[in-house]
Amino acid sequence: MDTPLQLLHLDETLVAVNKPAGLPVHRSVYVGPADDFLIDRLRAQVPGPLHLAHRLDRPTSGVLLVGRSAGIAAALGAQFTDGAIAKTYLAVARGWPEPAAGCIDYPVAGAHGAGPRKDARTHYRTLATIEVAIALGRYPQQRYALLQVEPETGRFHQIRQHLAHVHHPLIGDGQHGRSDHNRLYRQHFGVHRLLLHAWRLRLAHPASGATLMLQAPLDDAWRGLLARFDWQRQFDVAA
Repeated sequence: MDTPLQLLHLDETLVAVNKPAGLPVHRSVYVGPADDFLIDRLRAQVPGPLHLAHRLDRPTSGVLLVGRSAGIAAALGAQFTDGAIAKTYLAVARGWPEPAAGCIDYPVAGAHGAGPRKDARTHYRTLATIEVAIALGRYPQQRYALLQVEPETGRFHQIRQHLAHVHHPLIGDGQHGRSDHNRLYRQHFGVHRLLLHAWRLRLAHPASGATLMLQAPLDDAWRGLLARFDWQRQFDVAA
């Protein structure tokens, strides 16, 4: 609770924060045991009313929007619902997607598989690839890809479900991913988190209507992996 959040934008209307991986946004029946929440930390930093405009999964990091009134949060939520906010994520997946860029159009299930599947579309583009000489199963080398991902819709675990559906699960995904590759990253690369980061949001400011571009810096785990795989030369996301 003592660690301050990195504020990406602050004005009288809205707050944008860089959510750390592993920190739940708020209390929920889906979160499980926890005593530290993003919204509580933010209330200790920013005075006045604060209302969440959207959510990020507990293991996901990146840009999170908070309205400074219920009306502003509702207006931001409407932009998300209408698809007016452009969302760009960074992800590391097992394997090399083929084709290297495309759209995954596949209905996904809700929380814990409840309810009917809903239409969902996720656009992706391969930014960089690597093959590491670490044996796993029957393969002496393993392939991984750095992806830029842009969800068109906003379903529960959409990116995670979609990449798993096309057999390129995200590294660190304990629910939809591969435990053997997650373990490889912990043991060999010291990565203990889901490699999914809400990198950029482009939206209309709810008060002025001006275009607002927000970008969340990467944490140490991400920056260390980019340096180790020499991915910064192909796509410099560390700035």
